[in-house]
Amino acid sequence: MAETFQLLLQGFAVALTPLNLLWGFIGVTLGTFVGVLPGVGPALTVAMLLPLTVRLDPTGALIMFAGIYYGAMFGGSTTTILLNTPGESASIATALEGNLMAKNGRAGPALATCAIGSFVAGTIATLLVTLLSPLVIEIALKFGPAEYFALMVFAFTTVSAVIGRSSVRGLTSLFLGLLLGIIGIDSQTGLPRFAFAIPELLDGVDVVVLAVGLFAVGEALYVGAYSSRLKEKVESLRGSLWMSREDWKRSAPAWLRATVIGFPFGSIPAGGAEIPTFLSYATEKRLTKYPEEFGKGAIEGVAGPEAANNASVTGALVPLLTLGIPTSATAAVLLSAFQNYGIQPGPLLFQMQPALVWGLIASLYIGNVLLLVLNLPLVGIWVKVLAIPRPLLYAGILVFATLGAYSLHQSVIDLATLYIFGLLGFVMRRWDIPVAPAVIGLILGPLAETQFRRALSISQGDPSVFLTRPISVSLLILAALLLIIPLFFRRARRK
Repeated sequence: MAETFQLLLQGFAVALTPLNLLWGFIGVTLGTFVGVLPGVGPALTVAMLLPLTVRLDPTGALIMFAGIYYGAMFGGSTTTILLNTPGESASIATALEGNLMAKNGRAGPALATCAIGSFVAGTIATLLVTLLSPLVIEIALKFGPAEYFALMVFAFTTVSAVIGRSSVRGLTSLFLGLLLGIIGIDSQTGLPRFAFAIPELLDGVDVVVLAVGLFAVGEALYVGAYSSRLKEKVESLRGSLWMSREDWKRSAPAWLRATVIGFPFGSIPAGGAEIPTFLSYATEKRLTKYPEEFGKGAIEGVAGPEAANNASVTGALVPLLTLGIPTSATAAVLLSAFQNYGIQPGPLLFQMQPALVWGLIASLYIGNVLLLVLNLPLVGIWVKVLAIPRPLLYAGILVFATLGAYSLHQSVIDLATLYIFGLLGFVMRRWDIPVAPAVIGLILGPLAETQFRRALSISQGDPSVFLTRPISVSLLILAALLLIIPLFFRRARRK
């Protein structure tokens, strides 16, 4: 424990340098800005900025990306409450009561409980990340190739099953990513696979190009094709921005309960903040002393889901940093950001790059304070951001995406693959196929293959190695159950 806090203090020394403070400030400001914009989420923003930041110092760049990550999660609450347009699926629960509060002239307290709840939940969750990360590392260091392969299978299954409305669609997206992951030179034999005699593909499909194509280009094409049919009305910001004593009394317990609910869902490889936000909403509805207000604009129904969302987002950094396992779309893009700098998250990251990882964790504490200072006084400015015309916004996204992809290697092949993936992202968005599993499959697929072949090599080709080690077989059973149980419940419902 003492050693952990000593390392955290060293992390604050890194995060509080003027340049890293500037990157953190830029990150949370940019994150809030893009979070406010309808349809523009943190995954899209981080993916779009990846090519433009390859020459930055890794520590500063990752601090900025982390700021974008949780800044966008808060910024999305402004759009959700005033426009009733959740930018992320995790914000849907907030919209249930938040937009009704805005229509009743209480948008100010709704936004305030989101800001303060995000600060409370984010700070507590960051403290838990600080305390739990070393414990997870001790366990992870005992993993062999069989355990790592089983862990990745579990991550594949959970992310595919949880992200999106259908396990079949999630698995389809995952297998697409795994298929793209085998393109390039085989790490074991040195022979090219599925490169089609194109030299640029010998190094494999670039994760950044895939992420920018699926998230940025695909989203821009989809919005251009369909969003003109949608009518949007921004609720005005009337009345006081401050919470009354009664609002504080009703919100504070909801923040704490939501943190307890949200953090575990983010910190296990089970993917997504949707479940904890809806679970928090249901909990507040069950425990409230004012049940008649639910469905008419209850402040607990805003405070709980938004705090659960923030706690889950912060908790997702535990498997990302300690195991190299992303549990959400943005975490997958953040993982590709690490790999862009030649850094592989996992248990050895804390030993090989202690200044970077502890500086990143320390920046979360600072970022939460910056978000609170930024969001409450400047909420009027964020509301005006909603007036940006969508055609101009998405035209700018396409320009930045194209320039960023070309700047990676100055390659026409990268531009061609960018727009091929963009069209693929449009089709996936059109048919409600989640894109995050495809990115996760491309990133983790080659690693899973390496661990699989390594385990078989150690066992001299005996596949029972995956079923005779307790951790490995437990993870594989959990993965199988996660696929079977939803099918069982669906059949039970039909009967």
